[in-house]
Amino acid sequence: MSVTVRVPAKVNVQLAVGAARADGFHDLANVFLAVGLYDEVTVAPAGELRVTCEGPDADQVPLDRTNLAARAALALAERRGIEAAVHIHIAKDIPVAGGMAGGSADGAGALLACDALWKTGASRAELLSICAELGSDVPFSLVGGAALGTGRGERLTALEVGGSFHWVFAMAGRGLSTPAVFREFDRLAQGRDIPEPVASQPLLDALAKGDPDALAAAVSNDLQPAAISLFPELADTLAAGRTAGALAALVSGSGPTTAFLARDPESAAKVAEALRSSGTCATVRTAAGPAPGATVVKG
Repeated sequence: MSVTVRVPAKVNVQLAVGAARADGFHDLANVFLAVGLYDEVTVAPAGELRVTCEGPDADQVPLDRTNLAARAALALAERRGIEAAVHIHIAKDIPVAGGMAGGSADGAGALLACDALWKTGASRAELLSICAELGSDVPFSLVGGAALGTGRGERLTALEVGGSFHWVFAMAGRGLSTPAVFREFDRLAQGRDIPEPVASQPLLDALAKGDPDALAAAVSNDLQPAAISLFPELADTLAAGRTAGALAALVSGSGPTTAFLARDPESAAKVAEALRSSGTCATVRTAAGPAPGATVVKG
């Protein structure tokens, strides 16, 4: 028997970042939107815990116990007093190290799959608690849709979304380390008073109304200057998307994937084609959001 879970990527339509805390983390106001790019995580009984991976950039995915999918299996097994003897196979379609929570998605997917395989009967609250222990973005990968993440992003409040938003994602030729981007944020912020992060009410209203123009006027990412500082070529990709007619252009999360909001599927296709021919990125994908969170699709 095996269980397969499909789990979405995310884009941050707002990422407000506070000053560094004593524990090294930052308080955030992080507005997540799940989008229709998915990894599929399959778990099956095995003699011991092992991880395999296929798909774009699979060679960049760690296959040891540092992988969030493996850590998720170990965390649930430890709570239940059982051995995490499973084969976890990840079919990747979410960009690796791209600021779209691919690793977090795999952690949430493996957790839900192991829960179903082992029939642990874990409550939603317990699963979310384990997700929060695994990483700041993992809880949202479990729930999907749209949500405001506070604290370091792990405390979620579901948000209403009044329609579908169409996105184009341009993937860079190399990754960016999230910790490195936060360190650069801290370096750039030296000597400045950083306000407490709060969600933008116009942005929340735009999501609730399903209004792409209003959303375009409100999207923001406080990590974008740090990402561009470390990866200056991202500015060229952002400019190419804007020139192609995107309503908004921003770095997704800690990058280096760049995200472009389009008015409709036809506009998204035009922006995508222009980005493909611009020479400023490696690959281009289109997707709409919101998308459902981690979902058992087999087993």
